[in-house]
Amino acid sequence: MLMKREQLAVYFIAGTPNCKRSIEETLQAAIDGGITMFQFREKGKDALAGSAKKEQAVRLQALCREANIPFIVNDDIELAVEIGADGVHIGQEDEAASSVRGKINGGIVGVSVHTMDEAKKAIADGADYVGTGPIYQTGTKTDTGPVAGTALIKTMRAQNLTIPIVGIGGITIDNAAPVIAAGADGVSVISTISLADDVKQAAVELKAAVEGSN
Repeated sequence: MLMKREQLAVYFIAGTPNCKRSIEETLQAAIDGGITMFQFREKGKDALAGSAKKEQAVRLQALCREANIPFIVNDDIELAVEIGADGVHIGQEDEAASSVRGKINGGIVGVSVHTMDEAKKAIADGADYVGTGPIYQTGTKTDTGPVAGTALIKTMRAQNLTIPIVGIGGITIDNAAPVIAAGADGVSVISTISLADDVKQAAVELKAAVEGSN
């Protein structure tokens, strides 16, 4: 799948431990609310593994295909290849984007970056987009670095890096606008959507906040 920049606008990330309801119900409501990309990130306490993880991934992938939005797998390149996912998202501790690209047969490759050097390396390695953060304080991921704000996004744009950028970490409906204003193409969220009382409405409002900032 060839990624379009606008597909990063409302990038929902979730695994089964992140959702109040079933992840299928949550994802479908989020799709109905207008998310533009989905990443299956199955990590943490009570996360699925093995065949159960694969079966869950296939069910979620089917929902994304029906809605024509990219289905991305976090870190698990083997799973992404096995089920024919639209792409993978990798961190700095994973193999290089250039190596991953060769394995996923032209799929989308996203890379988490925290410095300009990491961003430039991701670009050189052929990444389709970079994710940077945590923009704000977040309780969802415990393995993140210190809060970064939007400084790196601004620096990347000031130095004319044109690669699509998505901000992640502590982003809500109320604080999404500055991320877009800094130069990001979209926002990635977990709990803002996955733990919302009304998942569809949360997605609707987040999309409106992003579009209102463009």
